Amino acid sequence: MELILQVAQNIVHPLTLLVCFLGTLIGIVLGAIPGMNGGIGIAVMLPFTYSMSPAQGLLFLGGIYLGSSYGGSIAGILINCPGTAESACTTMEGYPMTVRGEGRHALFYSIIASGIGSLFGIITLIFFTPILSGISVKFGSAELFLLAICGLTIVGSLTGKNILKGMIAAAIGLFMAMIGIASDTGMIRFNFGLKALTGGVGLIPTVIGLFAIAEMIKQGQQVLRTDSRITKVELKKVSFVEILKKSCTKYKAVLLKSSVIGTLIGILPGTGGAIASFLAYGEAKAQDKEGTFGKGNPAGIIASESANNAAVGGSLVPMLSLGIPGSATSAIMFGALTIHGLVPGQRLFVEHADIAYTFLVGMLLTAVFMVLIGVLGIPLFSSILKVKIQVIIPAVILCSLIGAYSVNNSIYDVYIAVACGVLGLILSKLEIPTTPVVLGLILGNLIESNYIRTAKIAASRHTNLLIFIFRRPICIAIAVITVYLIYANIKAAKREKAIRETVTVDIPDEE
Repeated sequence: MELILQVAQNIVHPLTLLVCFLGTLIGIVLGAIPGMNGGIGIAVMLPFTYSMSPAQGLLFLGGIYLGSSYGGSIAGILINCPGTAESACTTMEGYPMTVRGEGRHALFYSIIASGIGSLFGIITLIFFTPILSGISVKFGSAELFLLAICGLTIVGSLTGKNILKGMIAAAIGLFMAMIGIASDTGMIRFNFGLKALTGGVGLIPTVIGLFAIAEMIKQGQQVLRTDSRITKVELKKVSFVEILKKSCTKYKAVLLKSSVIGTLIGILPGTGGAIASFLAYGEAKAQDKEGTFGKGNPAGIIASESANNAAVGGSLVPMLSLGIPGSATSAIMFGALTIHGLVPGQRLFVEHADIAYTFLVGMLLTAVFMVLIGVLGIPLFSSILKVKIQVIIPAVILCSLIGAYSVNNSIYDVYIAVACGVLGLILSKLEIPTTPVVLGLILGNLIESNYIRTAKIAASRHTNLLIFIFRRPICIAIAVITVYLIYANIKAAKREKAIRETVTVDIPDEE
């Protein structure tokens, strides 16, 4: 009882409320700027927490983490430039909605899904941390290897009409993941004689180039030919309550399933919100019976956003209970804990229970602030469409280049972003989707590193690799899910093809 009163007192403290609000607001703003993700925000803002109490400092950083997971969808929906890798799938559905005047609808779907996914992940974190931490420990290299392979099966969900082109895009991403130093031998490979490529190709510069820079180049070409289509969009009015009802009725199954996927993926070390977003989107598209994904289907936004925000709570599970960060951003949060004299692990909940539970319950508060800021800020966000595209293009490119540079304070990442911008433009001309490139890059390192570890463990036990993998119950379960996803994607592709053929037949010939 004393602990509950102490936590409640800490939560309602005016300074605690203020740092939760400011952290969330900063996270949303940073997430909306291409390249400025939560990890960068936490690293930059970490020194400001030194003068705060441990609980308040952690909540400030937690607000940045949570807010940035949602903020990336804003630019993706409105100008086709996702602020973070987690928002790539959101962009695929959100931007087509903006083009047809439903940008406010998409923004409402995004913030509702983000809020519910965040609450789901955080509540799960509060009540089921011991159980989930036990699950995360059972995921070894073999399980993570198969999980990454499972992730590749959703390429069919990201390809649109031509699966072959989608596979080509994914192969490009896998190749980019192999550039640099080999994880098993330490040899430098595929650097084309350039010392700069020794460090490999970073995810953030790649996302910035493929989406933000490439899109701004295309918009510039549009301006030169005629006038920008973005400035001509008039967004339809819609109420928050109307979208909330639809989200909780028509799309409730997608919302719940994606939140579960996001939480479970989040607890696995080395995964994170991007993989959760892709898997949830792929699963949602596999269930689409109308063939409307990629054309502005709200279910895609809900799946992506609920999953990547639920992954925030999931990634904190192994960090707090086991001292094992579940993502790059939670790894920085781990450092923040140690700076404040707290050691993550089971003893954290015994020796510093008031701080730990203040942080956990306070994260619920940051989710509420995120929804309030998101809903109230939609008129402001959508006003960007009233700005002339001639102003937007240089502003986005400048922010993109700054974001690319700030990842490692390296001009090399700027070059990567520009090169990927050119690559994105070429792929667009060839009608090859760019989203599978990001998926291949994310999963490439995960597949390679875990395959090598699994092969070495199997060899040390004098066991065949396949036998070693499929002796493990979790591996069998993942393999079954992988086969199901392949089947579902094939079925969805056939369904979509049948719908296109039906529509083509129904269109009368012009006289």
